[in-house]
Amino acid sequence: MTDVTDGVLHTLFHSDQGGHEQVVLCQDRASGLRAVIALHSTALGPALGGTRFHPYPTEEAAVADALNLSRGMSYKNALAGLRHGGGKAVIIGDPLRIKTEELLLAYGRAVASLGGRYVTACDVGTYVRDMDVVARACPWTTGRSPEHGGAGDSSVLTAFGVFQGMRAGARERWGEPSLAGRTVGVAGIGKVGRHLVEHLVADGARVVVTDVRAQAVAEVIERHPGVRAAAGTQELVRLPDLDVYAPCALGGALDDATVRDLTASLVCGAANNQLAHPGVEKDLADRDILYAPDYVVNAGGVMQVADELDGFDFERCRAKAATIYDTTLEIFACANSDGVPPAAAADRIAELRMAEAVVRA
Repeated sequence: MTDVTDGVLHTLFHSDQGGHEQVVLCQDRASGLRAVIALHSTALGPALGGTRFHPYPTEEAAVADALNLSRGMSYKNALAGLRHGGGKAVIIGDPLRIKTEELLLAYGRAVASLGGRYVTACDVGTYVRDMDVVARACPWTTGRSPEHGGAGDSSVLTAFGVFQGMRAGARERWGEPSLAGRTVGVAGIGKVGRHLVEHLVADGARVVVTDVRAQAVAEVIERHPGVRAAAGTQELVRLPDLDVYAPCALGGALDDATVRDLTASLVCGAANNQLAHPGVEKDLADRDILYAPDYVVNAGGVMQVADELDGFDFERCRAKAATIYDTTLEIFACANSDGVPPAAAADRIAELRMAEAVVRA
């Protein structure tokens, strides 16, 4: 008999990373669409989360990513104070090779078939212009362009929120809510990372960046000549003068090797699902590295796309994203009071809010 104890179905039905309400596998052979839509919770309202377009090595890896990401969205939306549960979708394939209007429309029809239980938006590999296409087939689409009634690029407020979380981390770690004079390493300078660099430079931080795309690094250094480049993430995390590590690429950035080698005393970045496996949060705490939970500090983008559903107002949404500073400080305080890592404290608060919503219903 085949051992399936490590499979995605086992994860869905039996592990702590599961507990999802619904997982939908979508296929449209004509366009080449293969997608997974995962709804973790609708306790607080319709599930809200982006669409990731990525060349996963296997379909199983795509399902596993959708499960993890959607669960994270439930916690993120709960702590952001949104009237939304958590969901996420992934489209399997290289967006540079297979993304077409026909495929995006087929994906929009798949989301629409859920009747509003899931509201989609942008994520890695998808952009505002893609959501404009998806919206032609699905009214439950946000993250659209201003010309099509949307709020535009959500990475602007995502980066702003991460910066607010980092300011909170600096206050907790060093007593002042500023990165001035601190060395901050940003791994991944894509849609969010490059905006984060802008905030850090303006605040007086010493910034070091790395990215798999040499052109992205060159563009940031051309714009900010004082920014340094590291050859890769492993070099970045070992820098002797590093104060803050900001993972801003894909998930799993905080694995055993990285935590072991990390010289920074604060971790705060935009990437989702930074903890490679359960227990990493304790390893960070044991090394006296303060971790600002990713789904707390990177919530500015989801605040923006949620606001779009009610008629977007940038200043109103920016003010809400600024509250990430206070929320992060609250989590640090709860962690200190309960004697647990910040990730555990954040989980407890989010789970309580979702449980209370179920009771009220």
